[in-house]
Amino acid sequence: MRMNEAGKQNIYFQFFFWSILFLFVAAKDYEQYNPADLSEVISYDLCHWLFQIIGANFFYFILIRRFFDRRKYLMFSLYFVISVYLISVINRIFTVYVAEPFFADYPKDSLLSIVTDLKYLSFHYAFPIVTGAFVFISVMFMIRYKNEKQNTTQLLKERAELELKSLKAQLNPHFLFNTLNNIYSLSLISSEKTSESIIRLSDILDYILYKGGNKLVPVKDELRIIDDYIELERLRYDTGLQIRKVEKIGFPNMIPPLLYLSLVENAFKHGAGTMSNQVAITIFIETDEERSVFSIENTCVADEKGRDKGIGLSNIEEQLKLQYKNQFSFHILRENNIFKVEVTTPANDN
Repeated sequence: MRMNEAGKQNIYFQFFFWSILFLFVAAKDYEQYNPADLSEVISYDLCHWLFQIIGANFFYFILIRRFFDRRKYLMFSLYFVISVYLISVINRIFTVYVAEPFFADYPKDSLLSIVTDLKYLSFHYAFPIVTGAFVFISVMFMIRYKNEKQNTTQLLKERAELELKSLKAQLNPHFLFNTLNNIYSLSLISSEKTSESIIRLSDILDYILYKGGNKLVPVKDELRIIDDYIELERLRYDTGLQIRKVEKIGFPNMIPPLLYLSLVENAFKHGAGTMSNQVAITIFIETDEERSVFSIENTCVADEKGRDKGIGLSNIEEQLKLQYKNQFSFHILRENNIFKVEVTTPANDN
């Protein structure tokens, strides 16, 4: 089984950290001791260094994870003091009985004196272990905080993307359902218009299938498919529908796919779809190097209720929030029998 990425990073970090710490101590000793004593001093440093590594990892991965992280501070403090004492004693025994015979010839302290001489243990063994562990744990906490922040950011991003896909999924079937109803209505009136509407619908479906899942699309692509949609609606309403479309495309800006198309579909549904007399829809699009502005207004029934923010418009606004945070504007205005929606987005989602 291959070692996971976190395990590899931990090994690399520990190798780097403890190597730097040992070199730092060795450099300090090099300045303080003469060459004749340096070899012995370095040997003692190695004994301390080994138990610093053991102690620091035990404190962090066992005591902190099991007690401190779970807010069992009293248990953590008790086990920490006991652990420091036991590791110091084992370090002293290892140094006297295992390591010293290889580089020094000193009388060996008895086990009783080793375990009872608290002052010597504290200064020569406990202090190096605790200081090394303190630096190690401090760095580990910083790495841990950074990783948790990155994980949280990634989870929020994935959640936002899932919500955005969900919102699009709510819009697409809604749009298709209304369009198919239009085609059904045409089939009852004229077969020639039905065939033409199917061709235009195929273009719209192609756009939804192949570009609807993208994060951004060019404004011109969206406007091209809006033209197909408008022509599809013209087949249904004939002369009872007046469309005015103004385009001022100064820059090739990007927008979320289906954003403008959903607003146009919404205008037809609540404008032309609810009125039997003359219906007017005005569309305005302008892009510059900083922003894209799209507005659409349509005539509607004056006493229509629940129109200010239906499900479709609420979904569109949620989509914009997920995509742009607070870097957009979305305004809805209703005056008598005129309903207007205006959306402004950044030129590109950088």
